[in-house]
Amino acid sequence: MRRLKTLVLSAVVVGGLYGCSGKGEAQGPPPAPPVTVASPLAERVVDWDDFTGRFEATQSVDVRARVGGYVQSVHFRDGDFVSRGQLLFTLDPRPAQAQLASARAALAQAEAQVTLARANLTRSQGLLASQAVSQAEVDANTGALKTAEANVAAAQASVRARQLDLEFTRVTAPVSGRVSDRRVDPGNLVGGGSSAGDVLTTIVSSAPIYFVFEGSEATLLKYQRQVRAGAAAPVRIRLQDESDFTRTATLDFTDNAIDSASGTIRLRAVVPNGDGFLKPGMFGQARVAGAGAYDALLVPDSAIGTDGPRRTVSVVAADGTVTPKAVELGPLVDGLRVIRSGVTARDRIIINGAQRVQMPGQKVKPVNGTITRTPQPASAPVTYSTPAATATSAGALSSGD
Repeated sequence: MRRLKTLVLSAVVVGGLYGCSGKGEAQGPPPAPPVTVASPLAERVVDWDDFTGRFEATQSVDVRARVGGYVQSVHFRDGDFVSRGQLLFTLDPRPAQAQLASARAALAQAEAQVTLARANLTRSQGLLASQAVSQAEVDANTGALKTAEANVAAAQASVRARQLDLEFTRVTAPVSGRVSDRRVDPGNLVGGGSSAGDVLTTIVSSAPIYFVFEGSEATLLKYQRQVRAGAAAPVRIRLQDESDFTRTATLDFTDNAIDSASGTIRLRAVVPNGDGFLKPGMFGQARVAGAGAYDALLVPDSAIGTDGPRRTVSVVAADGTVTPKAVELGPLVDGLRVIRSGVTARDRIIINGAQRVQMPGQKVKPVNGTITRTPQPASAPVTYSTPAATATSAGALSSGD
């Protein structure tokens, strides 16, 4: 009886295993994996070149006294905005006034000598007609008059020089701009001249201000061809603590030679600075439009795959078959990658779930999605060691402003 029960149990186990095996063999292929697909986003974009540079004043002047003397008074507050011709310092004018008075006295004396010489010449010319004097005496009186007239001219020049010395005791602003602190206080003696020790203060212009940066030879060639084609190169600038390029500028100057050591050339943009917020010496980052606006297709950067040296996107056909297509990439635009060639606006590209595709030709279950562009602040940190341009891209001015 025990033997019979064992045989029955074995038969049941074998039958169960056979039933399970038959059920597994009856299963079909695994279901198609779901993926999210969307057509590329079609927009007009503008490529930008990124640069790092520094702000410089359009005018910078070291204010010096042209004559020596004691500083009598200071007529500005440190850091003021001053206008051209505004009085900054006054030197003691009394020595210059005394020298001017002396020069005027010398001029009066020279003029008196001219009067006397002219009278002697007139008298001798009248006597020469009656043979009362010789021709030699007339010639001597003529020379004396010319000498006296030359002395008058020299005395007049001396008066003008002393008048300048008196004017130079009033030190005025040669340009309009922001003045620094005073380097000397009233009561100090200044020598007057061009040495560094004679600087009384400095003035830098504030509006507009220059933004100076360096670009590569390729960048220079591109901008020159744009200018010849009549296309301006707009510039946008941000400071190191700003996330957006909100300041506008105009590229107005390129240097006359490329540096043979670095292979770069100096470029300059003019920035309006009506509020005086920008200061010379500040660092900043600039974006210069590299070309005009053009139509482009954009896909998420995560949808880009690799196939050796090629970059590809996975395109889903109407029957669900996946086909990789090689594409030519452009710069990033708000997290989306510009596709220069390789796909069309009607292609359905896998934007999510591409890792589920094991091989080309595999079928998937597409779920329709959308590609949206979300403006992102340019939050990358500013670096100051690389002068060459790096390519980025932004929306066309007509759509981004």
